[in-house]
Amino acid sequence: MRAAKLFLVFILFSGAAESQSTASAGAHPPSQPEPSTPPPSAAAAPHILTGADQLDQYLPLLQGQSVAVFANPTSVIGNTHLVDTLLRLGIHIKKIFSPEHGFRGDADAGAKVGNGTDPATGIPVISLYGAKTKPTADDLSGVDVLLYDIQDVGVRFYTYIASMQRFLEAAIENNRPLIILDRPDPNGFYVDGPVLDTKFRSFVGMQPVPVVYGMTIGEYARMLVGEQWLDPAVTNQLNTIHAINQSAYRIDSLLRTVRKQPVNVHLNDFRLIVIPCRNYTHKSKYTLPVKPSPNLPNMQSVYLYPSLCLFEGTAISLGRGTAKPFQQFGSPSFPPETDTFTPASLPGARNPPLLGQHCNGFDLSRINVARETGNRWSLRWVLKAYSLFPDKAHFFNGNGSTFDRLAGNAILEEQIAQGLTEEEIRKSWEPALSNFKRIRKKYLMYAD
Repeated sequence: MRAAKLFLVFILFSGAAESQSTASAGAHPPSQPEPSTPPPSAAAAPHILTGADQLDQYLPLLQGQSVAVFANPTSVIGNTHLVDTLLRLGIHIKKIFSPEHGFRGDADAGAKVGNGTDPATGIPVISLYGAKTKPTADDLSGVDVLLYDIQDVGVRFYTYIASMQRFLEAAIENNRPLIILDRPDPNGFYVDGPVLDTKFRSFVGMQPVPVVYGMTIGEYARMLVGEQWLDPAVTNQLNTIHAINQSAYRIDSLLRTVRKQPVNVHLNDFRLIVIPCRNYTHKSKYTLPVKPSPNLPNMQSVYLYPSLCLFEGTAISLGRGTAKPFQQFGSPSFPPETDTFTPASLPGARNPPLLGQHCNGFDLSRINVARETGNRWSLRWVLKAYSLFPDKAHFFNGNGSTFDRLAGNAILEEQIAQGLTEEEIRKSWEPALSNFKRIRKKYLMYAD
């Protein structure tokens, strides 16, 4: 292995963690209205700038370099895609990597996305979802710098954080600088849910974090490195780097504050450079300018997603194949309720659960999620569905394996079957949750 130096560089600004803010403007906003909001923000709060918005902070790091970009439709600067902006500014983009749903974002959840060429730019696109989740040395041949810019939603089973981890590991293994353009966490105003038992690791849960972990992608990357939660071989490489460069590796000694000063990116060095948001805190209300994936079309679905995604491991539909995915749930087996819907084959949901079956259920599209849940991860709807479903033995799909991966344990399924209340269940995860909150604080870049 080539000798290398390890640095974590955070470019910070005065005002980078100013008080709560309204949403940043952007292209193709998710559909409105937005009936549910997190804690209120100041009416005249300053405009949030994403990492990508601040070209002056990272363009010097890319000029004269061959760049590989990990991106999807959320990678925008105003109304223009990041890739298009960088190409117009003369940056050489050698390759594009894409996560679940693909570079253009139209693939179904969990669908295999193949490699190809972006028709708009002619740049090769390599999928990192499915059988292949990490760039190889061949993929990075001729690449000088890796750039990551994808909007996350702050939920453990949303696969973009797993993709980011693999991209980070590839940067370390191949001694390439990685620049993360940070974006706000739309669910970053609370931390809740069971912490994943590492026996249940999968691509929908790789690390011992709660369902809602309250961190931006940049903060999460800091934690992966600082807690040595990367692949063991990668961690060993970091430790070898530390032996070569004794000034590196302790997380507090890795931080370097740069105030609008250019940073030299030396080839054959791994560095993690996070370009932070400006005017953002974890109390900010942030409306996503672009829907993060096909079945999260608006902010209501983003707020409900942490709680309703558990239905993916059950016999219940959560609205895929309807106009309200992640905003309603139901089953043909439910008694008549206030809401009825029939899942159909739609773009982004070609073969949804309960396709063509008339479902009775509940419409959550206009509830105030913050008021209904108290800004907590809620089990109320899963518990309600279980109570109504007549065939309890078949409520959980695949003997509960999918549900357990989403929950991050096998205990929650048992607790639901035993008829425990939500408050009784919550007590079981509180010790691990409190421990995670202590870990999380070490890596926060924004006021909590």
